[in-house]
Amino acid sequence: MPRVRRQRSTRSPDTVEPPGTGELLVGVVVVTLLVMALGSVANSVVWLVGFMVFLPGAASALCTVRQTVMVCVWTMLVVAAVAVVWADGAAAAVDRALILVLTVCLGVASVYACHRRIRREHEMLRLRSVAGAMQRQILAPLPFGTADVLVDGVYEPLQEDRLVGGDVYDVVESPWGTRVLIGDVQGKGLPAVGAAFAVIGAFRAAARRERELTAVVDFLDASVTWHNVRAERAGDDERFVTALVVDIGAQGDARAVNCGHVPPYLLHGGAVTEPRLTSGVPLGLTALTDEPVTVDSFAFPAGAVLLLSTDGLMETRAADGTFYPVEEDLARRVHLPPDLLPRALCDDARAFAGGGGQQDDVAVLTVHRAPRSD
Repeated sequence: MPRVRRQRSTRSPDTVEPPGTGELLVGVVVVTLLVMALGSVANSVVWLVGFMVFLPGAASALCTVRQTVMVCVWTMLVVAAVAVVWADGAAAAVDRALILVLTVCLGVASVYACHRRIRREHEMLRLRSVAGAMQRQILAPLPFGTADVLVDGVYEPLQEDRLVGGDVYDVVESPWGTRVLIGDVQGKGLPAVGAAFAVIGAFRAAARRERELTAVVDFLDASVTWHNVRAERAGDDERFVTALVVDIGAQGDARAVNCGHVPPYLLHGGAVTEPRLTSGVPLGLTALTDEPVTVDSFAFPAGAVLLLSTDGLMETRAADGTFYPVEEDLARRVHLPPDLLPRALCDDARAFAGGGGQQDDVAVLTVHRAPRSD
């Protein structure tokens, strides 16, 4: 089965979509007529026209440089015309001169501010594009298909413009089947990224090279341990990583090693079950125990879906402190297609949290068993 890649937008959330020229002209004319009408009623047109100097300021925040220049020129012409028409009115000549000078100065400042804003937006877009390209090299684009499974999901870091965080996942097609990793680095945001990169790089190397799942996990643990050694030398905090490594072959079962991670759920025939897995110690902490790495097997028939997640989902809290009921909500949505289920769960968790918003990095994957094409 070929890999399926979904296009991701690299548009910066800080980018402002400028209005159309026609829409802008209508808005400017309407504001001008409104100010003129109010000025006539108040018999103080010159002073009220001074309020039009706010038009260039608004244009600098919403429009292109060309549109901002157009609004500034329009404003200057209107203010100058009003000052000439009402030259013998109550306003003194010095008042009219001050309004004209203020209009010109604010117009120039508005054009400059618009130029700075657009330059910043372009810079943010460029940086986001670079970060997005780096993320695609680090994390497998979803959905990801192999001969054994189709993996889909949602990845939502808590910090750093939602591009990268402490949750990790990867999918590797090896000579012995498809191997899926999901993990959670201790901590959030950029401080956890170094350990996350170490785990992903080690998994991609070991999953293709090591036949035994225990050897894969040993290699992951060694990579976290070495990362901690380097972190300690650099004065940074040491970190551990909870992880779940699943090995899915052509037969109707799967093998898994749980390194202190959130257990998976198996969805099949409208039922939700939790495979029995031995919970071991997180990666980076195995030196503290003599327990061997345990590989557990469980049934994973055709048509079944394996749901993997990090604790950011199950530890979502409502305002009263109650945790989001993942299993209960999953039972209600068990009939959703695998590609829609992760997003539905994340949306439900966000709604459950209410005003609290997202409280941790969140990764949710669905692994859909697909028949092997011989």
